Amino acid sequence: FGDNHAEVNAIKNVTDKSLLPQCTVYVNLEPCAHHGKTPPCADLLVKHNVKEVVIANVDPFKEVSGKGIQRLKDAGISVIEGVLSEKGAWLNRRFFNFHENKRPYIILKWAQTIDGYIDIDRKSGDGKEPLKITGDKANKLVHRWRTEESSILVGRQTVAKDNPKLTARLWPGKSPLRLVIDPQLQLDADQNVLNDGRSTWVYNAKKTGNEGATDYHKISDPSSFQNEIATHLYESGIQSVIIEGGRETIRRFYEGGLWDEARVFTNSMRIGDGVRAPKFSGNEISKSHLDDDILQVYIPT
Repeated sequence: FGDNHAEVNAIKNVTDKSLLPQCTVYVNLEPCAHHGKTPPCADLLVKHNVKEVVIANVDPFKEVSGKGIQRLKDAGISVIEGVLSEKGAWLNRRFFNFHENKRPYIILKWAQTIDGYIDIDRKSGDGKEPLKITGDKANKLVHRWRTEESSILVGRQTVAKDNPKLTARLWPGKSPLRLVIDPQLQLDADQNVLNDGRSTWVYNAKKTGNEGATDYHKISDPSSFQNEIATHLYESGIQSVIIEGGRETIRRFYEGGLWDEARVFTNSMRIGDGVRAPKFSGNEISKSHLDDDILQVYIPT
């Protein structure tokens, strides 16, 4: 975001620019036709008089939609649309959802035992460690996922019990913006997400303001926070969020229909009792094994 688009980088990497009028350019998304944080890519392709542009998807953003294609055609450049459009739509799903549904792309993620629990019974301050369900490969994958999303969200209980950092420590890349739901501002200031100098947004019912790296955003109705948070993230330009807990937070977004993808790890361990995994159903689109863990990915039915 804000850096060169793919078309710019591609053309910069062509040593002999005299070859460009003979070239076909393949893009997953229609070249932009407006001045945003970067100049229009359609104008760049016209400037270099490329022969042909093959496009998977038309850009749903109203400032572009169809205008980039028309600019290419007006310049005499051949345009082929709809090639691998379904794969392009999946690749661009965060961007498309943001503009079409006016909210971020929402991913639910949790790990569960084979008998359906996500943790042992614990209370804040009781000294009990959280149940470690997934192995090293799954943990590294989760940190890779974090680098791929704009933000990560958890509820108050998860922070109070686990004191997580919510960063991408196990994978190279940028850590996501941290989002915490703490309706009555009950969390201690020494929690990692509030005192490590990294940016965190706290959704609450008491105040709006900034304290160091922590931004407080007031929500008017904590009983239906999921709707206000989704709207606020859209208005703030946050295109995606991965929700990593806890059970109640995941339930609110799931039951509110505010989810686009669910990633569920299941390990073969059994614990017999504890915190039940979220009740859930969806259309399974993939299933894979990572050592002792099974990863299933779902989309809404």
